Order: sequence, then structure tokens, then C-alpha cells
Amino acid sequence: MLNIIIFGPPGSGKGTQSARIVEKYKLKHLSTGDLFREEMENNTPLGREVRKYIDTGHLVPDEIALRELYNRASKHMDSPGFIFDGFPRTIVQAEALDSMLEERGIPICLVISVEVAEEELFKRIMGRGEDSGRSDDNEKIVRRRLQVYKEQTMPLISYYKEQGKFVAINGMAPVDQVFAKICHAIDTYRESQKVIPVVE
Repeated sequence: MLNIIIFGPPGSGKGTQSARIVEKYKLKHLSTGDLFREEMENNTPLGREVRKYIDTGHLVPDEIALRELYNRASKHMDSPGFIFDGFPRTIVQAEALDSMLEERGIPICLVISVEVAEEELFKRIMGRGEDSGRSDDNEKIVRRRLQVYKEQTMPLISYYKEQGKFVAINGMAPVDQVFAKICHAIDTYRESQKVIPVVE
């Protein structure tokens, strides 16, 4: 089973790359962000619960994110593998995910970080907000989201480096080039069970 985590700051393009990875490798896409946006659009109790966090630029609490992710993942244990998009976002979530998968003998194989300079991220997100009208894409909240990412999610880099699973991808390149680098990292792992730490 090929289990991959892809993460990066808001605006890094990880959602676009996830969709391409899913199509090529036939993995089950698990995104707490997509899950929560769907719930908010449908105005479900869960959607109302998470909106108060997302609309202020904060992370959804670990216990909520883990519960919902577990519910989705447990329905697709017969898939070729999972790609976890934007999850985990904290060390607590990473440890819980490791525990859940290792109990089933299907641990994380590869962790891909799409890395983009902060000012470029800001430009991308603000442009996206103008195009889509997303309420979480205004300047104050964007700055807050980037700060939260640095404080709570960037520690995952060291966590996964210690496990020998971390790959850094330069996300400043065109989309097709970024995808080619990601595929190279995935294919290298599949062929040799080795992880290339940095793909330029």
C-alpha cells in the first residue's frame, strides 16, 4: 500500500498536485480541507462547528480533524493507498495518524513538502480569493494562516526527517515541472524503497 502525505503552506499548490497524484497512482484522496468545506457548504452541524475556526484563520482542533479523517479512511482500506492532503497539520495529528496506520500494517511511505516563498504564497492566495470569493482569503486572515502554518505545521518537517520519509520539492516552478519532480520521488521510492530527501 502506497501511503503519501503532501503538505505545504496555503497557496503552495498542494491541492492541484494531489489531484494529479491521485489520477496517476490511483490513490484515495483524503483532504480534511475539502471535507470541511463540503460540510460548511451543506451547513451541516459539523460544518457550522468548523466554520468558526476556519473563518478566523485557525486550525480545526485535533480531535475533530482526527475523528473525521478516521471515518473517511476506514471506508477505503482496500484502496491501493492514500494521499493525505494537508493532513496532518500538527505533531499530535502526525503521531495519531502514524498510530492508526501502523496498527493496520500500512504506515506512511513518503512525505512530500511543496515549498514556496512566503511573499509568493501571499500573492497566490490573495489572487485566489479575488477569483473565488473565499471568505478565508483576505489579507488579515491570510497572514494569520501563514503564521499558524509556520508555528504548528513546520515542526512536522523535523518529525518526518527523523523517520527518513521527508522529500522537499521546489514549488516555485511551473505546475508541470513540480509534478514531474513529485513523480520522480514517488517512482524512486516504489522502485527502490528509498527516499530522496530533496528534489530540485
